[in-house]
Amino acid sequence: MNGICTLANDTVCDQLIALLNSIEVILGSNIPVCIYPFDNQLTRISAEIAKRPNVFMYEDKTSIQRWDSFMQSAAPERLNSKKFRLYGAHRRFCAFDGPFEKFIYMDADTLVMNSLEAIFQKLDRYDWIVYDFQFLDPTKVYNIQSTKLLKVFDQKRIDSEIFCSGFYGAKKGLFDKATRDLILAKLKAGESEILYSGAGEQPLLNYMVMSSGISSYNFAYSLPDRQKTGCSVTSSHFQEQDRILYDNGKRLTYLHYIGVQPQLISRVCSGENFDFPYRDLFLYYRYLHEPEKLPIFTEPAKLYNSNSQPNLLKRILRKLHLTP
Repeated sequence: MNGICTLANDTVCDQLIALLNSIEVILGSNIPVCIYPFDNQLTRISAEIAKRPNVFMYEDKTSIQRWDSFMQSAAPERLNSKKFRLYGAHRRFCAFDGPFEKFIYMDADTLVMNSLEAIFQKLDRYDWIVYDFQFLDPTKVYNIQSTKLLKVFDQKRIDSEIFCSGFYGAKKGLFDKATRDLILAKLKAGESEILYSGAGEQPLLNYMVMSSGISSYNFAYSLPDRQKTGCSVTSSHFQEQDRILYDNGKRLTYLHYIGVQPQLISRVCSGENFDFPYRDLFLYYRYLHEPEKLPIFTEPAKLYNSNSQPNLLKRILRKLHLTP
């Protein structure tokens, strides 16, 4: 059985609903979707799942503990919730235990824009499929100042195989115990220094894929320029038609709201008129089944920046009770 996977908790409930609605519109309501729990804050999303017979929560506690322990051994500093907002993001690794033989993982802050059949088809030939341009910026994956980096991976691989962990196709069983043990041994032997110190689980997942020798394919790297599209809201040139985005006439596969903070999404869904890229498209999918709750904005949107949040100095003074 094939399916879609994502990772969520109540903080990203609005994004999750939008994603599930986009899956329903583009892929149909029968494709199974498995949600991996980011943490134990699951009240809102559990209520949402109850409305959708094709969606279920991953409840294999043994598997969750296995990957929690793996992360603790591989990169314990990334489990520091005070330092990393994405400290629970490694639980997407549970997809390697099941329930799907082939799966596509999508971050909760993504929207499906097209059929994903091409991704599943590529999994007949490759073990790992991605579609993004992260390979153009290795600094968010590896420590490029490390003298050890090019001893571990040659420059050609760094220039072509790096990916964003927000969207990928993969297979069950890719990282069995022997593979996990080998990865941990290499990291503990010193290779951990090549990992970028930020970005949650993304550097580790790149390392896992590249160091284990599994076959990979990136549409963004391999397709001719005339066929490939972007995928991120950081691209401002996409054109919308019938609630679908196009990149110079080519239909996107998915849209990733990368960099748009969950707090901003929550405030907009609560009726605050802040702007973010492709906001109306997100709100359409978020309120697809609840149009009566769709926020209506009649004034120009405000920018969500330091003027709409207390700046660092104000937050410090407020904490010290020196300002209201």
